[in-house]
Amino acid sequence: MLKDPYAKLYDVTTIHDFRDIIKHRVKDFPQNPVFLVKEKKGGEYIPISTEKYDHDIDSLGTYFMNTVEKGARIAVFAETRYERYTSYLAVTNGAGCVVPLDKELPVDDVYNMLTRAEVEILIFSKSKLDIVNQVYGKVDTMKYWICMDEIDDDRFLYYQDCLKIGEAKLEGGDKIFTETTIDPEEMTILLFTSGTTAKSKAVMLCQRNICENLMSMFSMLYIDINDVWLSVLPLHHTYECTCGFLGQVYRGTTVAICEGLRYIAQNFQEVRPTAVLMVPVMLELFYKKIMKNVNSDPAKAKKLQKGIKLANALHFSPKMRKKLFKQIHDIFGGRCRLIIAGGAPINPDILKFFQDIGLICVQGYGLTECSPILALNRDVYFKNTAAGIPAVGVDVKILDPDEDGIGEFIAKGPNIFMGYYNDPENTAASLDSDGYYHTGDLGYIDKDHFCIITGRKKNVIIAKNGKNVFPEEIEYLLSLSPYVAESVVSGVEDKVKDDIVVTATIFPDLEEIKAKLGTEEDPTEEQIMAILKEVVTATNEKLESYKKIKNTVLRMTEFEKNTSKKIKRY
Repeated sequence: MLKDPYAKLYDVTTIHDFRDIIKHRVKDFPQNPVFLVKEKKGGEYIPISTEKYDHDIDSLGTYFMNTVEKGARIAVFAETRYERYTSYLAVTNGAGCVVPLDKELPVDDVYNMLTRAEVEILIFSKSKLDIVNQVYGKVDTMKYWICMDEIDDDRFLYYQDCLKIGEAKLEGGDKIFTETTIDPEEMTILLFTSGTTAKSKAVMLCQRNICENLMSMFSMLYIDINDVWLSVLPLHHTYECTCGFLGQVYRGTTVAICEGLRYIAQNFQEVRPTAVLMVPVMLELFYKKIMKNVNSDPAKAKKLQKGIKLANALHFSPKMRKKLFKQIHDIFGGRCRLIIAGGAPINPDILKFFQDIGLICVQGYGLTECSPILALNRDVYFKNTAAGIPAVGVDVKILDPDEDGIGEFIAKGPNIFMGYYNDPENTAASLDSDGYYHTGDLGYIDKDHFCIITGRKKNVIIAKNGKNVFPEEIEYLLSLSPYVAESVVSGVEDKVKDDIVVTATIFPDLEEIKAKLGTEEDPTEEQIMAILKEVVTATNEKLESYKKIKNTVLRMTEFEKNTSKKIKRY
């Protein structure tokens, strides 16, 4: 590793706002298609040129600015598709503030978010028509409803008609959009955090927040202009939006839209991407699939182990490893060089496996309020047990560290959000008087400048001896067992013994348990519990006495999750 974690930063183009992003793209990388899209499921990927994308942004932006006042809130409610990418920059580059909505939201949340954000225009896809019908006419601020698909309904405008109107005005010399002033410090992105309607917060971001985050991130991690990304994560989330969309427009790469998780394996073969953003659960699924295939044949497993040992001993280059482990690389299309994981902790052994076979595989740490990257492992300086080193230009500290150096991560920098919309109480609780954002995440910064996250402040179990027990640490150890699909660790008060009982509620992996039992029949609860108790015993051996699991609860259904696929703990 480098002696200086910030040595050898990569050169990046200076950008001040989102117009800089697209105009630099047009100037510097006109030859690269910006997107690969499909007109229908199972069809061929069609390239969208940078010139077309830029023209469509200007056309749609011109329409918006001739339709509503500058500063209007415009929401987008659809699956990932070309119109969503175009709408985002058409809004932020002139008309006003974009409000990206999660495509999985139920009707009550859609209504409440449109109302809270005071939205004037909703752009939606036909797949969301049922929900739109239920909120139509109920949002007082709403003026226009624009459907991305042509439908026979006079209540809605058609996206392509709006685009053509704006195009005609643009060609007629209308410069209201192309010459409007962009204030990079003004709120132009309003993002709702995951959670119930009552608890979700509306995060205010400006273009400076995201532009500074992009320059920081791409100075730390090399992205080649020849890279082709497969977009598999939801676009409403700032992780995918900043790192997998705006960042790729900025760096001149191409983004191919995945048709959905059911099609991900097929799309990998069609696109043959060189890079992809994932959440840990996706990477773990690929790892399990690979290892299941390998372990089905003892000779194959032995060959893989020998190959990794040889490659590491002789310091094979990624190119040589790609040839040696060609069959595994073919699963990702054969050209993949980079996988970035984020959104949750990941087993470092899985990262090491993919690195061993020749992939750059690193994790980062971010929050919506940080636009989102707060820390990132570099391709030349990384630690698989860490979330990364602080992003360039961001001051990260540990607040009130205990005797082990563990405290809350707080951060200050140009990427930190403006506050929560219409919510001074939560804003004051999260942003202190010195401008530091209190993340709510606990951990420490090690001697090599890496951020090590131990858990969430609100999840900590305080044992009777006053020691802190981090549920995430125990859940991670449980997740290493193939027999545990999901788990939640909590502290349950035992009033009789006047004690806090560390309790693990476990949803088992039934297929793995059947394999262990050597049966195709559904196992009994007694059989499952017998195996899980073995897992818990092995886990407890790795834990200090006050952290040990004292009670195990079997759960036969998946845990309820929010739209970001994170377990709802409470």
